[in-house]
Amino acid sequence: MRIGIEILPQQRWREGAELWRRAEGMGFDHAWTFDHLAWRSLVDEPWFATVPTLTAAATVTSTIRLGTWVASPNYRHPVTFAKELMSLDDVSGGRVLLGVGSGGTGVDADVLGLPRLTGPQRQRRFAEFVELLDLLLTQDRTTWSGEYFTAVDARMIPGSTQRPRMPFVVAANGPRGMALAARSGEGWATVGDGAAADESQWWQGVARLASRFAEIEAEHGRSGKPRYLDVDTAAYTLDSVDHVEDSVGRARELGFTDVLVHWPRESGVFAGSEAVLDALAERLPDLRAV
Repeated sequence: MRIGIEILPQQRWREGAELWRRAEGMGFDHAWTFDHLAWRSLVDEPWFATVPTLTAAATVTSTIRLGTWVASPNYRHPVTFAKELMSLDDVSGGRVLLGVGSGGTGVDADVLGLPRLTGPQRQRRFAEFVELLDLLLTQDRTTWSGEYFTAVDARMIPGSTQRPRMPFVVAANGPRGMALAARSGEGWATVGDGAAADESQWWQGVARLASRFAEIEAEHGRSGKPRYLDVDTAAYTLDSVDHVEDSVGRARELGFTDVLVHWPRESGVFAGSEAVLDALAERLPDLRAV
């Protein structure tokens, strides 16, 4: 079991740099930041851009993998995003994990003043986004004309440091998104059901999702892809190391290979104590074997 940490991009870099250094020093396998322009209840709080944050993180770390949780086409075009990802992969020495999702209907979907898409439209746009990103990151030149995106002789030279490109971790709860993860992703990710009434109900939902993804993998002749689970959706697990250990054990039983927790904030969402985080770091070797 690999364990990752999510660090929200809220601190000015003179403070934020130390969090990324500590995440690597503590022994986490990967570190992620949210890929949003603003996020839910934190919409009026400080919030910095994702790719510059990860690029800066790459310069103060050397081994930990760095990821987007999760990039969407809500405000991104594959051509410009692929160029940013290629550059980030170069700066990091090939440590990028690309988490991608279809995009919701919150702030990121409205900020550009574009018409809201229906669920099926978002799924079609998502599939096109992933397919075009894949082509851009594996070819020197790409031309594309789709329903949502266009590329005209787009150059991506010298290409990604990781070959043929960085791994795609596709976030999805529905069958179409899961099928996309099975076909085009090197991993599948989920946060479970955000509307679950309590943690017990949330775990029941996660079990159903894991079972469904296994079926879809089999339908596509694929199996054994890494599975990433954010365990802080229904309750903040880093309120105690025992809570994290219980969540890691449950996730492993459901076939997940990677678990993500959030760096504790002082108040509000993901509020917690850094003392618990330090205690977790000491037990990471044992937790990987849970």
